[in-house]
Amino acid sequence: MSKSQPQPNPGRGPEPEPEPEPGRGPDPKPGPEPEPNPEPGPKSSPGPEKKYRYVTAFQRRLNAVVRRLPGQTLLETTGRVSGLPRRTPVGGRRVGDSFWLVSEFGERSQYVRNIRADPRVRVRIRGRWHPGTAHLVPDDDPRARLRRLPRFNSTAVRVMGVGAQLLTVRVELDG
Repeated sequence: MSKSQPQPNPGRGPEPEPEPEPGRGPDPKPGPEPEPNPEPGPKSSPGPEKKYRYVTAFQRRLNAVVRRLPGQTLLETTGRVSGLPRRTPVGGRRVGDSFWLVSEFGERSQYVRNIRADPRVRVRIRGRWHPGTAHLVPDDDPRARLRRLPRFNSTAVRVMGVGAQLLTVRVELDG
C-alpha cells in the first residue's frame, strides 16, 4: 500500500480525518449567506423566557432569606414529586375566610403546579398557620386583583411577572 491511501485500522473504528496543511483551514461549506445583524436600536427588555429564568434565579436566593422572617406571609404546599412541604413567601390579603394572591408566572410557578397535584395548603398570616384548600381562578382578572392586594407585593408581581401568565389563587381557609 502506498502512503497516500489510508491504512486499515482493524477493530479501532473509523480513521480520523486527516489534518489540514498548516496555514490552511477546511474549505467553507456552501450554504445560504448569513442574515445581516438587525439595526442597532434602544436596548429592549429580555424575552419572556429569559426574564423567567432571571427572576426565578433571583427569587430562589431571596426567598431562602425572606421565608425565615417572622412576619412574612408564607404559602405551604406539598411537593408534587417529593411529598415534602414547600414554603413560598407570597403577598396577598385575607378577605373573610379566604386568602387571595396572584402568581406572577401563572401555571409555571412551582407552587401552582403543587396546588394542581394537591390543593390542601397552609398559609402563615401574621405568624399563625391556617389550613385551607387552594383554588386556581383563571377567570378572575389578575390585574384588577393586584390593585386590591398589598401595594408592595403587587408592584413586585407586575415588575417580575411575565404579562399574560398572571394567575389568581384563592385559598379557602378552614374555620
